[in-house]
Amino acid sequence: MTVFLVLLIPLLLMVFALLMERLERRLKSATVSEADVQEFLDTAKPEEVNTLIREGWTKAFAKFRLRRRPRLRRRPKDGTRETPGAPSGPAL
Repeated sequence: MTVFLVLLIPLLLMVFALLMERLERRLKSATVSEADVQEFLDTAKPEEVNTLIREGWTKAFAKFRLRRRPRLRRRPKDGTRETPGAPSGPAL
């Protein structure tokens, strides 16, 4: 019985350490910096604040980052480039 415990305990400790390392890696990537929190509090819309209250930081930051991400513009089918601020469509 003693030999079994001598072999089992180190194995269990190694498995536990590996699981804790995976958990720590997930927690590090999920953390939010102080600058992120400050930017959120300064520029968040009311619906994003409501999401923070109801569902927590993860969902609130997801909505906030989606809104802050620049929109990709589609190229017109005729191959011309759109210039920002210029009206689109045929010139009169």
